[in-house]
Amino acid sequence: MDFLTSIKEAANSFSKLSKPIRIISHLDADGLSSASIMVKALKRLDKIFILSIVKQISPQLLEELKKEKYENYLFLDTGSGNLKGIKEILKDKTIFILDHHQPQDIKTEFFHLNPLLFNLDGAKEISGAGVAYLFSKELDEKNKDLAYLAILGAIGDIQEVKGFHGLNKKILEDAISSDKIEVKLGLRMFGSQTRPLYKVLEYSTDPYIPGITGSEQSAIEFLTEMGIDYNRKLIHLSETELKDLIAAIIIKRMGSEEEPEDVLGNIYLLKDEKEESPTKDLKEFSTLLNSCGRLNRPSLGIGACLNDEKSKKEAVSLLMEYKKEIINSLNWFYKNKNSSSIIETPKLIIINAEHNIKDTIIGTVTSMISKSNLYKPGTILISLAHTLDADTKISIRISGYKKPDNINLKKILSKITEKLGFTTGGHTFAAGSVIPQEKEQEFIKLALETQEVNEIQH
Repeated sequence: MDFLTSIKEAANSFSKLSKPIRIISHLDADGLSSASIMVKALKRLDKIFILSIVKQISPQLLEELKKEKYENYLFLDTGSGNLKGIKEILKDKTIFILDHHQPQDIKTEFFHLNPLLFNLDGAKEISGAGVAYLFSKELDEKNKDLAYLAILGAIGDIQEVKGFHGLNKKILEDAISSDKIEVKLGLRMFGSQTRPLYKVLEYSTDPYIPGITGSEQSAIEFLTEMGIDYNRKLIHLSETELKDLIAAIIIKRMGSEEEPEDVLGNIYLLKDEKEESPTKDLKEFSTLLNSCGRLNRPSLGIGACLNDEKSKKEAVSLLMEYKKEIINSLNWFYKNKNSSSIIETPKLIIINAEHNIKDTIIGTVTSMISKSNLYKPGTILISLAHTLDADTKISIRISGYKKPDNINLKKILSKITEKLGFTTGGHTFAAGSVIPQEKEQEFIKLALETQEVNEIQH
């Protein structure tokens, strides 16, 4: 049976459910997009549901779900890495898992829709929101108008690389044909709708601009020399100004690790949103969703996806707070780079942030550091941050813009956490785990001794 056929069969069984459905979804942009798709789809079917957004699935969470005595459970953008726990704790329940993360290798009797089980790449070809969308479309063809939310989730999971591939490409075609999204070629930089141009260049880490990224003064001087008002927005530049800017940035990037022309790419815009809105450009919209999830206000993100104006306004305010958190976290990192909190070896960097960086954004901060050209490409970064539950959130990334095909970060982190009796979830290029705080030093010792890290060739 192929992936689409399995989705069709699962959707057919799901549509026959008559009792309330308990939905659990992840808190990132992909998870909130997944939840929004399902909320819309189930409301159209007049089905009763109860939704929770979570950081991760733990045995404690599953025990709480078990006590709620629902019969039908739907996991979105999460669950595949927790099959054993779900099977044992929620036995005798009707379970649907719509996910794209690497699954545990155990047999289950429930509906488990994951592209990786069908030799499809869940890191590049389809996101959790993409799986939720294909499922919703099988429930009702009307849900084709939700394809843009699946593209939003895929962009949030960094699946857009020189366009979309695999099932994402077909989903994009649905989004365009339903008149929700338009695609333009332009400078693929974050903030074109909302930020002054000098800030767009200063904070541009992907693409990285040597001598400009990270320096406000250099960005201002660069634009001033070109005769461009640095306070203008990118979307307001004339065609000639834009061509001149692109040429100047390409020249700046000559000799860098990336192709200089990689500054150009597809820009995905929502046709119904106003210019200069943070929800116009899907890249900015996905960051808005992340801010809602990471700052524990996921309902605002879902409201924004469902076009609730009040939620949108509150989410924009929250985005400002999120940006401050990111900046404060990066400032802490650079200030403490030479302290005992940050261990640097030739192939491994361990950032022990403790309470100085929120556990909900430690992965985002680690990703930004990994793309900052601070460390040699291929260097493993592992970061740790305390949670409010006296646990430690762990994130793993690899420096550079292209992960080598032979490196699986989830496997590397799993080798360490399994020795401590804990699981790891995620992808080959980004993964995470949660351990008790008292296990931190033991984890760090094991990480420094990990053979897989030491064998990586730079």
